[in-house]
Amino acid sequence: MRIARFSIDGNVAFGAIEGEKQDELVLDIIKGIPFADFELSGTKVPVSKVRLLPPVLPNKVVAFGRNYAEHARELGNEVPDAPFAFFKPSTSVIGPGDDIQYPSFSEEVHHEAELAVVIGRMCREVPRERVRDVIFGYTCANDITARDVQRREKQWARAKGFDSSCPLGPWVETDLDPADLTIQLTVNGQQRQLGRTSEMIHSIEDLIVNISEAMTLLPGDVILTGTPAGVGPLNVGDEVAVTIEGIGTLTNKVVKRG
Repeated sequence: MRIARFSIDGNVAFGAIEGEKQDELVLDIIKGIPFADFELSGTKVPVSKVRLLPPVLPNKVVAFGRNYAEHARELGNEVPDAPFAFFKPSTSVIGPGDDIQYPSFSEEVHHEAELAVVIGRMCREVPRERVRDVIFGYTCANDITARDVQRREKQWARAKGFDSSCPLGPWVETDLDPADLTIQLTVNGQQRQLGRTSEMIHSIEDLIVNISEAMTLLPGDVILTGTPAGVGPLNVGDEVAVTIEGIGTLTNKVVKRG
C-alpha cells in the first residue's frame, strides 16, 4: 500500500494511493493515522487536486554515512567497519515539489539519493529477527549536503542539517522488499547516480539493530540508509529527482535562500 500525507482546503490528512498512471492517481482518505489500525473512508480525491506533503513528520532522522563502498571511495574515505550514524533535524524535512533552499553559508551543495526506512512503532533494542516488524514502509530521500562546510567544520550538524536538506516522498510504500532495488538520481533530466540497495555495506537490519541499541525509535522516525556513488553539485535553478524502484519519484527544485 502507498500511504501519502497531503493537504486540501487547509486540512491535512493521510490517504492510500490508488492507480498506476500519474495523471489518474487518487487518494482514499484514511480515518485516523496509519501507524495504528485504520480504515479507509471511501472518500476519494484526485492526487492532482491536493498538495502532497512530506509523508511523515519524523521526531528524528537518523542517517548512515558511507554505506556504499564506491561512494566512500569517491570522497576519499575509508569504508567503516561499523555503521556510521549522524542526525538531520525535523526542520530539515520537506516534501515532494518543495524547494531546496541553497544555504547562504555554502558554495558547494551536493545531492545524495537514498532509500529511507520509516519506523512504524515505538521500539528499542530491536533484535535482528524482529526488525521487519518495526518497519512501516519505505520512501525516497535526498540527503542534501553542504560539502564544503562538511569538509571545513568536520562536525556535520550544519552541513547536513540545514533547513530543506532532507526531501522525503512522494509517499510511503508499505509492501516492498528493499533488498535489491534500483536507486537513481537525475539533475535536469541527466542521470547522476545509479545503484542498487544490494550494494549496501550494512543492511537495513544492521542499521536498525545498531541505532536502536542506543535510543528509542518512534513511529514516523526515518532511517536514511546511505547513498550510492555519483554524488555531485547542485546549482540554483536545478531540478533534482530521486527514483527508487517500487516506490516512485521524489522531485525538488533548488532555489536561492530568501
